Amino acid sequence: QVQLVESGGGLVQAGGSLRLSCAASGSIFSISHMGWYRQAPGKQRELVAVIFSGDRTNYLDSVKGRFTVSRDNAKNTVYLQMNSLKPEDTAVYYCNVGILGVLYWGKGTLVTVSS
Repeated sequence: QVQLVESGGGLVQAGGSLRLSCAASGSIFSISHMGWYRQAPGKQRELVAVIFSGDRTNYLDSVKGRFTVSRDNAKNTVYLQMNSLKPEDTAVYYCNVGILGVLYWGKGTLVTVSS
């Protein structure tokens, strides 16, 4: 089993910054990718950012230039640095990790951006 523990969510004013962390533990043999999704009220879950084993990254267009995804392989941890936050970034953010073809999800952390 694989456990994902997220941290770093909270309330921030527009223009502010937050850093999310997600630490993976358990039966970790080969991580193919680590990333973040988000789901706002009444909306579908969407991919925000992902980083692959070769450090290639992909971002949702609306967060490019503002968010940065990174990983610490030694700690099996993925980070999401979020700058210049906007009210439309308000959502529950979920960590997602792919291991040997299986996707694992964190429980989510709430990010609220006030205007």
